[in-house]
Amino acid sequence: MRRGTAIFALTLAAGTAAATAAAPVSAAAAPPDRITIDVVTVNGSGCPAGTAQVTPRPDNTGFTVSYSDYLARTGGGSEPTAYRKNCQINLAVHVPQGFTYAIASADYRGFAHLYHGASAMTRANYYFQGSSENSPVSHSIAAPYSDDWRFTDTTDAAQLAYKPCGVDRNLNINTEIRVDRGTSNPAQTSFITMDSTRGKVETLYHFAWKEC
Repeated sequence: MRRGTAIFALTLAAGTAAATAAAPVSAAAAPPDRITIDVVTVNGSGCPAGTAQVTPRPDNTGFTVSYSDYLARTGGGSEPTAYRKNCQINLAVHVPQGFTYAIASADYRGFAHLYHGASAMTRANYYFQGSSENSPVSHSIAAPYSDDWRFTDTTDAAQLAYKPCGVDRNLNINTEIRVDRGTSNPAQTSFITMDSTRGKVETLYHFAWKEC
């Protein structure tokens, strides 16, 4: 079973997250020239080859990552290792000369179907290659639940980590989803996904810009 009747909707933000998905405050306007993004590597059980796509936004305010096979499940006939899925993406982000960027916020979305007694969680972080890895931010979903979910993580302007000017450093994005059967009926399948049965769901990363 992939989807059940909606029990209630969830829109949450935690950690350094804002209560709503408000546009982040940037130190400079987005550069007029287009950015390009090359996907260097994609690894993980949640993003088999050909199932993750990265697309820059046309207004240079960020980029999206879309998944088509990112699902963790437990119970029923699920395999023992299916309860946890992860994805690691390494990106070369090419920006116009005279500018650099930071990731100001990220919107994560998906769907979850959890029977009573089960639970699910998401975890994500991003950092520049060669820099200290920032702490992952986690979010939990409690059962019973059967609907779309959305979490927004926002970094304060004073804590933004910009890519050093004039230095080529790739951006690493790590995400994870997992579901715990807990005390739910072992015959029932609970799951969480970072894609959607309603069509493509995109994870959106917002840029903050700075002039070098």
